[in-house]
Amino acid sequence: MQEPLQITFRGFPHSDAVEQKIREKATKLEQFFDRIIHCKVIVEAEHHHKHQGNLYHVRIDLQVPNKTLVVSREHHDRHAHEDVYVSIRDAFKAAMRQLEDYSRVMRGDTKRHQSQEAAE
Repeated sequence: MQEPLQITFRGFPHSDAVEQKIREKATKLEQFFDRIIHCKVIVEAEHHHKHQGNLYHVRIDLQVPNKTLVVSREHHDRHAHEDVYVSIRDAFKAAMRQLEDYSRVMRGDTKRHQSQEAAE
């Protein structure tokens, strides 16, 4: 990355272990796609519910050449996201899928539709 990784915690105290996990996941993204300019990760603990624990929301903003990729999902109905590590894993999986799609477009490896082929 051309700029340092930026990590923000909201609604709960800073955790070295959580930060380390985010850094590991960001390094894997960078190994897959080395043209990432900037990565910003926000980990937020949603309000406490009576029937379930805190739910975690992870937002990832990736600045790549000519585009910003954003991963941001609400998980109010998923008990798995009561675990911050599961939330981080799922967010980085989604970021990896977006990077894969973006890199395919950059290489020109997108599928052609039949209507495009018939027109030629």
